[in-house]
Amino acid sequence: MTTEVKQSPRERLLEAAATLTYRDGVGIGVEALCKAAGVSKRSMYQLFESKDELLAASLKERAAAFVARALPPDDGLSPRERILYVFERVESQAGAPDFQGCRYLAVQIELKDRTHPASRVAHQIKANLTAFFRSEAERGGARNPDLLARQLILVFDGASARAGIGADNLTGLIAPTVTTLLDAADMH
Repeated sequence: MTTEVKQSPRERLLEAAATLTYRDGVGIGVEALCKAAGVSKRSMYQLFESKDELLAASLKERAAAFVARALPPDDGLSPRERILYVFERVESQAGAPDFQGCRYLAVQIELKDRTHPASRVAHQIKANLTAFFRSEAERGGARNPDLLARQLILVFDGASARAGIGADNLTGLIAPTVTTLLDAADMH
């Protein structure tokens, strides 16, 4: 006999926020969030100061899964291979029917206000990815690790956005682009 663990109202709200904002954007209303979570507005406001705080908490909670999906495991890959791994993951995820791009980039674009709690979380997640690229670029001997990291995040965000809106199929496009950047930076 299997017993199903019932999610707490907090967990249901975080899940609803993640699902609905990824699908419909950050403008989703409190009523829709509460209805999807099966939680009253009163309960939501007891658990979270505001919808903004709920969105920020939901993004934070998804960060570990984002990192686990995007970054390579520590298994002896070279810095170059570790960077290419990230882009292979983007390409494979972009092929999923429900892929709508990078949720962290989408939040930054939609909110515009960098002081919004969810925007600050999204900005930090993207800064961490850029720092990963910079660290690997430095370990791989890139001539200008800062520039290469900025170029790589530009490709990452551009690829995610274009695939997310259905404007491009990334198959066979990302790896050659990233390889060109790595070669130009003398990355080994």
